[in-house]
Amino acid sequence: MSELFLIIDDSAIQRHLLSSFLQDLGHKVDFCESSVGALEKIINNRYSAIFLDIVLPDQDGYKFLRELRSHQQIADQYVILCSTKSTKLEIDYGLKRAKADDYLPKPVSRESLSEALQKLPQQVR
Repeated sequence: MSELFLIIDDSAIQRHLLSSFLQDLGHKVDFCESSVGALEKIINNRYSAIFLDIVLPDQDGYKFLRELRSHQQIADQYVILCSTKSTKLEIDYGLKRAKADDYLPKPVSRESLSEALQKLPQQVR
């Protein structure tokens, strides 16, 4: 069954790589190059998950995630931080303090993406 995902990343290469993997698995993908306009997309669509970069041009992914979690309508949106920041400290911060649902270090491989998709809640599949 095809699912819809949102990728928020300012890197065209990273967006292309992740979307190619997702599309190869039969899924649909939307994009945002920054957090500008992303909240509106999330409110207007029901995404199975959002892949969120931490380093963005307008605001960091942590701040955007806090903003998303503060909107009652979309606070439960499943969010996977996707970043080159991959130390244990950064991953723990992303999951525990920023309240991401999962963390996917870059560069993303097909295997790591498949593992992340297996963790998605059953109700969004």
